[in-house]
Amino acid sequence: MELLHDLGMGFFHVFQSFDFLMLVVGLLVGMAVSIMPGLGFVMGVVLALPFTYKMQIEPAVILLTAIYFSGTYGGAFTTILYRIPGEPSDVPLLWDGYVMARKSGPAKPLGWALVAALAGGLASSVVMVLLAEPLTAIALKFNSEDYFAAIFFGLTTVVSLAGKSLVNAVISLCLGLLVACIGVDSTYGVNRFTFGVPVLGDGVQLVAVLVGMYGLGEVFKRLGQGLTLDNTHASTGKVQTHFPSLREIWQIKGTLLRSSAIGTLLGIVPGAGATITSFICYGTEKQYGRRRAQLGTGMPEGIVAPQIGSTASVAGHMIPMLTLGIPGSAATAVILAAFLLHGVQPGPMLLTDPTSHQVVYTIFASMFVSIIGMCIIGFFWIRLVVKVLTIPQSVLNAVVVLFCLIGAYASRNSMSDVWMIVAFGVLGYLFEKFRFPISPLVLGAILGPIGENNFMRSMIISHNDWTVFFLQPLSGTLMTASFLSILYPLAKPVVRSLLGRSKPA
Repeated sequence: MELLHDLGMGFFHVFQSFDFLMLVVGLLVGMAVSIMPGLGFVMGVVLALPFTYKMQIEPAVILLTAIYFSGTYGGAFTTILYRIPGEPSDVPLLWDGYVMARKSGPAKPLGWALVAALAGGLASSVVMVLLAEPLTAIALKFNSEDYFAAIFFGLTTVVSLAGKSLVNAVISLCLGLLVACIGVDSTYGVNRFTFGVPVLGDGVQLVAVLVGMYGLGEVFKRLGQGLTLDNTHASTGKVQTHFPSLREIWQIKGTLLRSSAIGTLLGIVPGAGATITSFICYGTEKQYGRRRAQLGTGMPEGIVAPQIGSTASVAGHMIPMLTLGIPGSAATAVILAAFLLHGVQPGPMLLTDPTSHQVVYTIFASMFVSIIGMCIIGFFWIRLVVKVLTIPQSVLNAVVVLFCLIGAYASRNSMSDVWMIVAFGVLGYLFEKFRFPISPLVLGAILGPIGENNFMRSMIISHNDWTVFFLQPLSGTLMTASFLSILYPLAKPVVRSLLGRSKPA
């Protein structure tokens, strides 16, 4: 009953005028940026971050969370209508969504995508609300060794899932940890990597890292690319959504349950973002689904499975971020940065502190409202939303650069932050050009100081005995799992090679 009371109070706060306005703005922005190929919901969350400086924590996080939720759904429009995935997570949606649109028109596949987003989002949000208190109770029993091991596990998992090259991911993570070391050491109070430059004494601002790497870096990359769209649907407004019947939905109940469970569970794993979850949900359906042989020919299961996985992963990512302070994806890393910018440290104390307890349940309530809101916008105002596709790329790039620079300057009213964001923008472009994953660097910069504090505290308490991380049951298990997550990508090709040799010719 207490949970329902807190959630009810959360809904009351969400429907306060300013909070609700930010939620609606977030839904529209998330849908718009995810529709434009090349932008994406991560950039939407990053660009919105500087505008939250002067807000209270509730509307700030509601705005960013709404962008995140609607961004996982908005990309389905361009995927189904134009065969252009708005997000990498929309690629599996392409294989059946676009084919169905070619066969019977786009209205039906858009309806299936909407039903999937609604079902996956609501199911995972309910699970998240139910798990938040138990996970917080467990996290409160963590000591500094356990906390460092949990952060170490999160970082290694992100690295192992970050991309095709483990070496590139490790280099990216190390650069992020190096960025986190710049400034005054929190334990001994000495300058590190400041090189006598006063502005580096305060460390590198998270806003510069996030907006530079994701915002300016993406614009620099797109400047050398031409992108043309067959925006016939957008210009003529001949876009609508048709819901599938209840009988049709009942026929794929197995897909709905399977994909919701996989999406929520994988969402909890740090690093398993919407893209990985979407592909795994589609792959599971391809392997175990009732009509698996027909997938790829325009089947509803091929639309529902990846869309559910993508949307359900959002609520799953919020669980470790709110209860442990460990972001599960790039977007939740930005939301974590918003908490830190407002002086609030996500983690187990968030739910136990009376002042922040209601903030968490307001965020929970905003997630339910966001899911329903994005479906309403997707159904009634899709014709208006796809008009975004008519904006010229040159104008769009100029707007993104403008928002990035304003956001950098607004942080501390300092031109040094502007130059810093440009430097990270160039670094982000180089990362994209040479196929280095950005997420490990960003997470390293955010989690580095937290991990370092807990590491130093553990070493001081244990008199520099490094085995302390392996002697406690929880920290020992997490450290072992961390090394296994690193060794798994290295050992996988070797195992495959050995199995291939053992097969008879």
